[in-house]
This record gives sequence, structure tokens and C-alpha cells, in this order.
Amino acid sequence: MWFEEWMRGAGAMLALALYAVLCWRAWHQAKQLRGGGVSAAALAVDWRVVFASQTGSAEMLARQTAHALVDAGLSAACLPLGRLRAADLAQGGCCLFIVSTAGEGDAPDDAQAFVRHALTQTPDLAGLRYVVLALGDRSYPHFNAFGRRLDAWLQAASAEALAERIELDRCDAKGVQVWRELLATLTGRSAVQLGEVAGVTGAATEWRLAARTCLNPGSEGGAVYRLNFTACEPGADWQSGDLVEVSLPGNDTRPRAYSIASVPTEGMLQLLVRLHVRADGEPGWVSHHLGRTLRVGDRLRLRLRPHPGFQLAGNARRPLILIGNGVGLAGLRAHLMARMADGQRQNWLIFGERHRVVDDLHADDLVTWRAQGVLARLDAVYSREGAACRYVQDVLHREAAQLADWVARGAAIYVCGSRQGMGEGVDRALQAILGEAALAHLADSGRYCRDVF
Repeated sequence: MWFEEWMRGAGAMLALALYAVLCWRAWHQAKQLRGGGVSAAALAVDWRVVFASQTGSAEMLARQTAHALVDAGLSAACLPLGRLRAADLAQGGCCLFIVSTAGEGDAPDDAQAFVRHALTQTPDLAGLRYVVLALGDRSYPHFNAFGRRLDAWLQAASAEALAERIELDRCDAKGVQVWRELLATLTGRSAVQLGEVAGVTGAATEWRLAARTCLNPGSEGGAVYRLNFTACEPGADWQSGDLVEVSLPGNDTRPRAYSIASVPTEGMLQLLVRLHVRADGEPGWVSHHLGRTLRVGDRLRLRLRPHPGFQLAGNARRPLILIGNGVGLAGLRAHLMARMADGQRQNWLIFGERHRVVDDLHADDLVTWRAQGVLARLDAVYSREGAACRYVQDVLHREAAQLADWVARGAAIYVCGSRQGMGEGVDRALQAILGEAALAHLADSGRYCRDVF
């Protein structure tokens, strides 16, 4: 008994020590940073196209915009908002802000550094001319809240609005056309076009549904289907962490984005889709088309979409802590497949669902990966089984010392799944265990990545 108590005490002391090291690192590296890390050349162009993007839509539109401006004979640079500081904007010039809203009216993850370092100030931006293009979804109560907050901050700082804020509802075609017309007016170039940009977005291509399996028959939650698609044309390519846009046949104006659960070397594109029911009781059209209407052998046009904020990128050789619930397993599975192909075995998966018997999605894969050593650790929790540790955030608190140790050894954290409940709970747990400064540093350095919805 005394030995167990001593071990628990030692674990707690180790966690506190590692926490102190992480905080010191965060402070020291922040002290070394100068501005937002944006080059003078990027700030000196005719137009700076600045984006804040949670799932990649705002970044995609920003890169299309910058590309269109260059094609029209202007100099332009595309910059992430999170790398800018108030001093960068105080240099003046023209900025096009293309920003989305996440969660309950929050800034996207990649803009949190700007929120902390700039929006808390009231600088003099009298030399800055700007337009805000806000991307959101009217089905959420805080529609375009971050775009509106950014616009209000710019006005309060005496920046000059070149036009009223434009708001898009899930990148609706009418709103994009208004943006295109505004660009033509602002630049004096009547031929500004927002075409596809290599490496940023691709054309929709045809895929064939090869197989569909219900993974949780009898579940009290919505039915979850695993769908395997094969490409009808050669050359399809993507990275783990990327998304695919699915539209209803004949209606491509409101696509639904899904995390891809596979990697190209598997020879198929895999999705995990839960049947969605809207608040008014109506079925989610895209999920029901995929789960119920589409037949094996039918063709469907899909658009692959890079998701830089959730790709492995510089974390490919780091230890990974993968946290998720429900169909969020899709994005985590793709990363595990990529890691397995690369021989990377320092992977810790923490996954949650309702019931072990009916909701154990991809159970065979997980057991096999654990036996083969692809997973160094596997913690699965089930919220409806009454155990003391019911949710993934409970695992984090229970394993705080181990978590701090993995992070101190350079691990990156990837979170995929529902924003409400899981995503928010995991964020609070990580702040409590690692500290706000250390977690902010992980996010700013690309080691805390989220695909939450």
C-alpha cells in the first residue's frame, strides 16, 4: 500500500516538474519570437490576403483570391492571421481578411495567437485599408461571430474599410460571386476569377461506392456507416488529415466535409458517416444519401480538400497522442495508417464511444494495431457503462503524468470528433494538466491540432 501511495505521489511530482519545464519553454520561445514571423517582403505587396481557417475553407478561398490577384497583374501574398501581430498591420497597406468562425463564436485554432497578442490591444491602424470576408454557417447560433469581432476591432483601431463586411453562409455561390465582383471593383481588373489552385483545391471527380457496412447495429446513437469508394479516374491523391467534400447529386452549393479515414496506398477512400438528424427532426440530406440512398456500385462526385491544419507535416516523426470520439476515429485512423507505413510506433490512441459491445468502431483494427505494436498505448472508454473513467478527458486526467511525459519528449496532440463535449472537455483537461501557456505554445508551434465539428 505504501509503495502504491509513493508511486502516485512521485507521478504527481513528475507531472508538476514537467509542467514547469513546458511553461518555461513556452515563455522562452515566445520571448525569442519577433513579431508574427512574417517576412518584410510578404508585408510589402500590393495586397495581403490574410486567412483564419478551421477546416480549410477560408484558407482555400484566400489562396484562390491571392492567385487571382497575381493573375490580374498585382502583387499579393497569402498569410495566416495567426502569424501577424498588430505591429505588422500598423505598417498600413491593403489587407483582405478571409476568416471563419469556430465553435461558439470563437476564432479558428490557427488564429488564437493573433487573438492573444493583437485583439487584446488597441493599436493605431489609421494607415490600413481592409475588407473582411466572413465564412460561417447560419445553422449555428453565433453566425460569423469572429469575422464580426475582427471587423469591429479594425474599425476601433481607425483602419479604413474599403467596403462593408461580406458574410458567406457555408461558402454559398451567391456570396462568392459578390466577393468576386468586389475584387474586380477594388483592383480595377474586370477579369478577376477565383479558379482552382494547384495543391489547394481540386476538381470534383467520380468515385464508385465499393462497399458500405453499418458498424454499430443496435446502437442507441445514430447509425455509423463505413463507406469505401474507389476512384473512377487515376491520379487521386491526398494526405492523412485531409477532407473530402460531398454534395447531393444536382446540388453542389452546400457540400458536407468529411474526414478521410484512409490513405491512398490502401487503394480506396474510406469515410465514417453517422446518420444525422437536424433539430427540426428532418434527416441530414448528405448523411442519409450516403448511408441509405446511395447503392453499392453507384457513382458519386467527390472533391478532395487539403486540410493543412490537421496534416502530420512537421509532426510526422514525433510521438503522437491521438484523441477522439465517435466518427472522429476517421481522421485518427488515417494518421495511424500513415504512421504504420512510415514505421512510426510511438502512437497513443485515446478513443471514446457509448457501449463497448455495439459501438466499438474498427475494433478489429485497434486490437491488431495494439498487438503489432503500431499503438504503443490504447485507452478506450465507454460513456454508458458506468465506469469511473467514462470520457476521453477523464483518461487525460488519470494519466496526467504520462501525458506530460509524452509532451516533454516532443509529442504532438491530434484531436478529432465532436466539438461539444469531447473537444471542449479535452481542451479544458489539457489546459489543467499542461497549463494554458504551454498548451498555447503547442498550438502555435503546430503540435496541438484539432479537427472538431
